[in-house]
Amino acid sequence: MKKNFHQVLIVAILIVGTSFISHAGSFFKVGESAPNFSLTGLDGQTLSLDQFKGKVVVLGLFHICEPCLIQSTNLQRVHEAIKDKPVAVIGVNSSGDSMADVREFIQGFPMKVTYPYLLDPEKKTDKLYGGGKFIPNVYVIDQHGLIRWQRVGNFFTDGTLAGHEAILQEVEKLLEAPSTPSTM
Repeated sequence: MKKNFHQVLIVAILIVGTSFISHAGSFFKVGESAPNFSLTGLDGQTLSLDQFKGKVVVLGLFHICEPCLIQSTNLQRVHEAIKDKPVAVIGVNSSGDSMADVREFIQGFPMKVTYPYLLDPEKKTDKLYGGGKFIPNVYVIDQHGLIRWQRVGNFFTDGTLAGHEAILQEVEKLLEAPSTPSTM
């Protein structure tokens, strides 16, 4: 009886794990066009992703959570490192949190956020980019609007978040690449 229970438990874990991996894999959109959106920032300014074509874009999708605080801080480091280059860093609170809650969350960061931080009250970007449970997410989008690198759930296989060095490395590759779109 005990052996059967363990076998059933192992099979259930494998099914759930496989389902999770295949579900997460469906969000990987490297080589595809980044879906456009238009949102309002904490500063009241409305921005759309399409207005940054011609630049490399680092897009972070966040909720109010500890990993998102860490990843948002990593994006600030990226923003500071590339501020004189044709690169835009954009953060989005994709979970529909209120402006007051997002402002309070950002005030707890170890460094001031100076890149645009947008609000998504209708959770459009979670739907477009497959966020939700897999937060934080970071996408590096090329000058033509194609997703070239991303971390859904944003963890490497060793369980660490994608640090600013890894993101910067991907940005530099795109800045050095020819400016014509390529197919994957």
